[in-house]
Amino acid sequence: MESIVIEINGLAIRARHGVLPQERAVGNDFEVDLRIEYPAREAVDHDRLDATLNYAEAAAVVREVMLVPSQLLENVCGRLRVALMERFPAIIAGRVRVAKLNPPIAGAQLRSVAVELSWTTET
Repeated sequence: MESIVIEINGLAIRARHGVLPQERAVGNDFEVDLRIEYPAREAVDHDRLDATLNYAEAAAVVREVMLVPSQLLENVCGRLRVALMERFPAIIAGRVRVAKLNPPIAGAQLRSVAVELSWTTET
């Protein structure tokens, strides 16, 4: 079976994820990378938008999920996987990476911390 991979890289979002009360109140900047694999035959053969996975809609799903605060980035990644699979049931595999930019870690200057979740569906 042929498959297509769509990637969304560096989707910048302001959100309120974190354990510290200030993170939940003020928020932080996040960057989301997404890799979605789905069957290719219809999109390759017919050149129709309804035969592909619309990456603008995938980005909208990510933005919507990111609006709901979580303490853990692991939870954010899991909720993104569920929402994407519900919206696009043809997905056969995926990867989502959520990075918190400039995390508030005492005594450390970091560009980001990130969690990445990969999955495949059973066929």
